[in-house]
Amino acid sequence: MTMGSLSGAKKPFKTVIKANIGDAHAMGQTPITFIRQVIACVTYPDLIKNSDFPADVKQRAKDILKACGGGSVGSYSMSQGIELVRRHVAEYIEKRDGHPARWQDICLSTGASTAIKNVLQMLCNKIDGKPSGVMIPIPQYPLYSASLAEYGLEQVRYYLDEERDWGLDVAELTRALKQADKTCKVRALVVINPGNPTGQVLTRANIEAIVKFAHENGLLLLADEVYQKNVYAPGSEFFSFKKVMREMGEPYSSELELASFMSVSKGYVGECGLRGGWMELVNLQPEVQAQLYKCISAMLCPTTLGQTAVDCVAKEPAQGEESYEVWSREKAAVLASLAERATMIAETFNSMQGFKCNVVQGAMYAFPRIELPEKAIAAAKAEGKAPDVFYAFRLLEETGICIVPGSGFGQRPGTYHFRTTILPQPALLRHMLDSFKTFHQNFTKQYS
Repeated sequence: MTMGSLSGAKKPFKTVIKANIGDAHAMGQTPITFIRQVIACVTYPDLIKNSDFPADVKQRAKDILKACGGGSVGSYSMSQGIELVRRHVAEYIEKRDGHPARWQDICLSTGASTAIKNVLQMLCNKIDGKPSGVMIPIPQYPLYSASLAEYGLEQVRYYLDEERDWGLDVAELTRALKQADKTCKVRALVVINPGNPTGQVLTRANIEAIVKFAHENGLLLLADEVYQKNVYAPGSEFFSFKKVMREMGEPYSSELELASFMSVSKGYVGECGLRGGWMELVNLQPEVQAQLYKCISAMLCPTTLGQTAVDCVAKEPAQGEESYEVWSREKAAVLASLAERATMIAETFNSMQGFKCNVVQGAMYAFPRIELPEKAIAAAKAEGKAPDVFYAFRLLEETGICIVPGSGFGQRPGTYHFRTTILPQPALLRHMLDSFKTFHQNFTKQYS
């Protein structure tokens, strides 16, 4: 069986496998029942009276509607989000870290992306005639490079250490900072943990070193922690930057400026389309935070259905509540399946000649390194393409597997990578990896 493209050309595969984006539901993940039931009730309140939904679902919907203007999710909320939901997020953070969180420092957002862009916008002004610079990891999630370009901010690229599970080397941070000081005023440091596209989970010792570096150099720390629920590898554990900073004591606890980000698009939830997220602001000067909130108010408010999903993630069903058993079972099943797929994908790539793939410790991606034959590199050059782009196009045309070339995220010169998600459901993932293996063998043979 073949599949026709839009131009009518026949292709030698049944379907396109979208391994290029972190969209869990698009790859077959089943929605969490509790979340969808609460959203159904707040959207159509008659269900609270007339459905056989669990009592805790109905009560949650009542509480959210009561907190909405006019008792309807069709109304605007406060620009920073519904107060009840912000309070629940603060409670979630306190439980996670073992340290207090103020609900007034929580700002709900249209996914984490909008909050990240709002914070980056604060840095647009020049200092002593120099543009502001932001340190970003390489490889990095392209939201950062694109947003910096949009706001006229300088990219200060630091390389993750592939040989040490994509960890951060303070010596490399120092190199990047000193080099950038010639052309810009570096004001912020971005860290993605667990990593996208690299799938690493930073050790606590590594986080402590980063906190010290940011404090010593007077940098605002942007902690992209949207994959904090996605940790799979034995021995790996998520520590929030706020938790580590607080437990390091003074001067870090009270002086380091931190903005951390979370989303309902990832984790065990995968509700990308609902666009719910939050940020917590720590140690920002009150007048600066007030101005940031004022800027955010120009966008009115995040979607109230996204805020509802945030509430369900921040305040999960408690043991003894009617929804707890189903919710607990569904959450465990999703995370167990992701862990199985994380192992499967790394082991398969490492069994292929010319591949090196670090353990997928967390997040939803693998970022393997590939060796490409010289003839393939020459063929790519003849077509005006980067070698990893050439490889990715050939893979798509011959197998229907869509990946993202490493050059889309940045990589050390002379190396070639690609990012693939671990999100295809197990049977489809096995098929994908089998097809990938056959393709790579044929590709290597053709260009050897």
